[in-house]
Amino acid sequence: MAKEGIRKVVVIGTGYVGLPLSIALARNGYQVVGVDINRQVVRAINEGILHIAEKDLKAIFQERPVRENLIAQETPCEADAFVIAVPTPLDKRKEVCDLSHVISAVDSITPYLRKGNLVIIESTVPPLTCRETIAPLIERQTGLKVGVDIHLAHCPERVLPGNIFFEIENNDRVIGGLTKEAASLARELYISFVKGSIYLTDDVTAEFCKLAENTYRDVNIALANELALVAETLGIDAIMAIELANRHPRVKILNPGIGVGGHCIPIDPWFLKEVDPKNTSVVLAARRVNDRMPSVVAGKIRRAVKEIADPKIVTLGMTYKPETYDLRESPALEIVRELREDGYDVHSYDPLVEGHGYSSISDIAENADLLVVLVPHKPIVNELSLDGERIKERMRTPRIMRP
Repeated sequence: MAKEGIRKVVVIGTGYVGLPLSIALARNGYQVVGVDINRQVVRAINEGILHIAEKDLKAIFQERPVRENLIAQETPCEADAFVIAVPTPLDKRKEVCDLSHVISAVDSITPYLRKGNLVIIESTVPPLTCRETIAPLIERQTGLKVGVDIHLAHCPERVLPGNIFFEIENNDRVIGGLTKEAASLARELYISFVKGSIYLTDDVTAEFCKLAENTYRDVNIALANELALVAETLGIDAIMAIELANRHPRVKILNPGIGVGGHCIPIDPWFLKEVDPKNTSVVLAARRVNDRMPSVVAGKIRRAVKEIADPKIVTLGMTYKPETYDLRESPALEIVRELREDGYDVHSYDPLVEGHGYSSISDIAENADLLVVLVPHKPIVNELSLDGERIKERMRTPRIMRP
């Protein structure tokens, strides 16, 4: 439940991270103001309409404490604590973090900051951002001293779209403060709803930890993808070879794929490279491997239909990974884009994405020359397993590919 020191919390950003956080805080007794520049989102929240596709969250959003304690508006107001939960995209041209949304969010709260307030950054940021960018910005605009008058902490989000609320409550959290007092104050806020362990550290370590987590995953995926490419050169079955290699008690190679997507893994490693380009050669190499995988897969598809005049290609799965509705940074979309730019007739199907325009694989497969399983959602795998022969009968060239 809400602690005596902090009663009112302003959350800047009510997307995949900010809204579930706002709901968790409101559910546990805090007076929460969710701030978003999108007027339609503000209206939806105040009318009890959930604007993000999270099944478990819908019922919680309607609970009485949430409806009583959570309001949304387009501008901040005075509060005891402020949480910044806005996007930090990659500036792909410069290969650096675009902090403009975070800076704008901090700008928006500075008129309302008072002595003793707590500011928490949940947005993923490069190391040193809190102390070298955000703290000076607050001090310059308020005249208050961070670490003395204002408490500043970083608590990076750890969520998975499709299962966000469970992860918000159950995942361990790392909180880094510019001071120990800031970290402890932030802990009192999160302990009201976090069932996992909470670990306190300094701000730079917390910033680094989030990037290290996603870089670890990116590097391991890149290894699997590169091993698959080598196996293809050798003419052997990559999946079988990896399964055999994993029989070693200390080896756990991941399965290769079509690339890396989502809002974290393909972006966060660049933030490490940004702060230390000299010592991130492995990180950079992994990024290059995973970034080129959509082009590699597109090349395989081109070769598969090179003997067919005006082929109709059907791709199955549009999201960035199986069993999610999230399209952000999806390598499947990149593959489709490349093929269409080359002039190919490409149709896409995904049962988890609204508006795909087809009722089934059998429907979209009519007169197709190639079906390509890009994202093996369970409904896709099940339909191919149960109706595979009937689907092939509807195709002009009955071929199904799993790159």
